[in-house]
Amino acid sequence: MKKSFRAFLGWSVLVQCAVSSCAAPADQAVPEQICGVSVSSRLTRSLLTSKDDLREFSRVDRAEAVTAPCILQSGEHAVLGLRFAWDDAPTDLMYLAGSRVSRIAEPHAVPFPFKTIVGNDGAISQTPCKTRGGRYFTLTLQLPQVRLGDRGRRADIEAFMRAYFPATVATLGCGT
Repeated sequence: MKKSFRAFLGWSVLVQCAVSSCAAPADQAVPEQICGVSVSSRLTRSLLTSKDDLREFSRVDRAEAVTAPCILQSGEHAVLGLRFAWDDAPTDLMYLAGSRVSRIAEPHAVPFPFKTIVGNDGAISQTPCKTRGGRYFTLTLQLPQVRLGDRGRRADIEAFMRAYFPATVATLGCGT
């Protein structure tokens, strides 16, 4: 009986290891660069609801400086969206947060060298940045998989924007 129990235990451990390695593969690598900007994968990982089959879709062209999206997808679902926008005048970020284009739930201004608001499911930052596209640059972060009433990601969203927005501005070649 002891021998058969040990054999059963051995087989069950092997089966459990095989099943767990198939059912829960190690986290797929989260890219260190999102939409042409280097950022810690730790900051990005904290925002994502899924990390399976990550792909980026981008229409951003910094040289043209035309408003465009960049989306990180997991499978068929958008898990992180960025909207790069240039304009000749500063935008009212609270108004923008309530618009259909940039909808951000429960936005609040945060202390930051750049004009920034953070909400439950995204953030918006803006700075003067003279380029071909205008005199101001605005970046909107949206997390479409986050429930609108879920306030639990606000700190992660703010940490991401504190790193990502200045790094993005550095790639734009802003003039004076």
